Amino acid sequence: MFELTVSNDIASAHFIEGHQGRCRNLHGHSWKIEVTLVSDRLNDLGMVADFAVLKKQLQEVLGPMDHVCLNELPFFKEKNPTTENIVKYVYARLKEIVSPLEIRQVRAWESESSSATYYE
Repeated sequence: MFELTVSNDIASAHFIEGHQGRCRNLHGHSWKIEVTLVSDRLNDLGMVADFAVLKKQLQEVLGPMDHVCLNELPFFKEKNPTTENIVKYVYARLKEIVSPLEIRQVRAWESESSSATYYE
């Protein structure tokens, strides 16, 4: 099996509605988003996929999330933009774009010591 991981950074603000702590207030993070794909095959060039193409596809998903208040995005109108919901959103959007490649997981770091991971 082969695993490929690409990452990108975004800076976004959010607040967690209903939270009793400080996160109920508007605040920001410099998020690091990592995506890992998995495959048991290589293409004719000896690659699972081209890193440059994967990075561009990840940027297509993350671009609208950069330098905005995540609470204002349509997906987060009904759900709090928690780190957990962010990774699930990125996974679902990217899954559509990279198909037939398989995503193993998406991880978002909201700080150097805190991250969430989503996989199916």
